[in-house]
Amino acid sequence: MNVHALRYAAPVMVGMAVLTIWHVLVAAYDVPSYLVPSPLLVLRTLVQDWALLWGSLLVTLRITFLALLLAVVLGVVTAFCFVQSRMIEMSLFPYAVLLQVTPIVAIAPLIIIWVKDPAAALVICATIVALFPVISNTSIGLRSVDPNLLDLFRLNRATRWQVLIRLRIPSALPYFFAGLRVSGGLALIGAVVAEFVAGTGGTASGLAYQILQAGLQLNIPRLFAALFLITAAGVAIFSLIGLAARLVLRGWHESELTAED
Repeated sequence: MNVHALRYAAPVMVGMAVLTIWHVLVAAYDVPSYLVPSPLLVLRTLVQDWALLWGSLLVTLRITFLALLLAVVLGVVTAFCFVQSRMIEMSLFPYAVLLQVTPIVAIAPLIIIWVKDPAAALVICATIVALFPVISNTSIGLRSVDPNLLDLFRLNRATRWQVLIRLRIPSALPYFFAGLRVSGGLALIGAVVAEFVAGTGGTASGLAYQILQAGLQLNIPRLFAALFLITAAGVAIFSLIGLAARLVLRGWHESELTAED
């Protein structure tokens, strides 16, 4: 088995082993489904409640991707400002750190009160959670340029715009995608946490609301099914960002070059 096939086969085999052990233990000890359901029961519930859970997943994903888009735009613009002026960076970077270390569960109720539109409030909460990795990694990438190349650009009287477009941005792309991988997962976490705090229900309810309702109703198989969808969504987001990084960096950056290249 070659390396590329093993990259996908190994996690699948581990996952299948975990599911098998889970099913065997539940069956051997006759664990009630309202405590820990078997994987087969979770799968059956996922199929039976697919219409409900799929609609909720779309709501959560919409909030996640809107938050991720806002985090990318705000983070990249902020990083560009930081790299152009040390004074701006020293003045504003501590506040970016402040956003990162402030628990979203502490400020989400305030945002939900201040912002009348529940969907907009959820997007703002998720954006706050996902913003810092984009700012931090992109700023580091924009500054991590080869000093010799920078001297060459200056020797040829390159403008700041030319240095930014032709030198700093290409150098920052690997760092940007590394931060984006983190922000993708954080945006999903922020969306779910904000939904928990907001408790929005009805047709616009996300997966967090379905988890809350399932827990109150002791419908634990549905709770596990919703958790599975959240986990699968997180893996899918990470994989999509990784694919985008490979497409952009393939053929010229060491992080995406294989031994065959």
